[in-house]
Amino acid sequence: MNGNDFEERYARQLVLPDFGKEKQQRLGKASALLVGVGGLGSGIAPLLCAAGIGRLVMVDADHVSVSNLQRQILYRTPQKGLSKIQCATESLRQLNPNTEIVGIGDFFSEKNALHLAQGCDIIVDGCDNAPARYLMNDLAVGLRLPFVYGSVCEFSGQVSVFNLTSNDCTYRCLFPQAPQNAGVKGVMGPLPSLIASIEANECIKVLTGYGQPLSNRLFCCNLTDTTTACFALQPTQTGRQASLESFKRLSLK
Repeated sequence: MNGNDFEERYARQLVLPDFGKEKQQRLGKASALLVGVGGLGSGIAPLLCAAGIGRLVMVDADHVSVSNLQRQILYRTPQKGLSKIQCATESLRQLNPNTEIVGIGDFFSEKNALHLAQGCDIIVDGCDNAPARYLMNDLAVGLRLPFVYGSVCEFSGQVSVFNLTSNDCTYRCLFPQAPQNAGVKGVMGPLPSLIASIEANECIKVLTGYGQPLSNRLFCCNLTDTTTACFALQPTQTGRQASLESFKRLSLK
């Protein structure tokens, strides 16, 4: 990136107290694995790209449907039926040509998780199902990477940062067992964008060292009464050990 483009593109971040040029450059050298470019991921991806992350690896096997467009604002009506990864990749490369975009049109699974995480500094949750989150968590713990978690349901959302250090809370500490699947539920359109913004900011905090990440804390919000709360989380040895055991099985496959 030439100096003029750097100064102009990131001008509003460069003048921020406790951020500036050094942290912007750190972000430009960082790489993130984003799992899913649906409701959450389609909001996280452009925010990280625009902010100046150096490399963004995205994985998703889904295609754009009209029902997505109420909340997945990265996509457009004429893109119905097209690969989300293809659409997202093209859009993000236009948004910020300085970010290396790696789009993988496949399911995130035990078969490709290790390969996808190679060279990444952080794992970011842009998906909508518990099995993928357990896999992301186990991968993060095994590779000693931070894991930014987010979820939405109806009018409520959550965000946390897991495994910031080897002494911190993991996803399995919070959810030792998978939450019961209550079937398809609705989601208020603005909610994924709100949670995606917080996830993207947590990712930037972790990668650059600014602020205090949501480690060992769970941020919760409810749109019906516009309330927010932050709850302390307690790391457990059983949660970390279960994560490591699952990673060992993963690494043998």
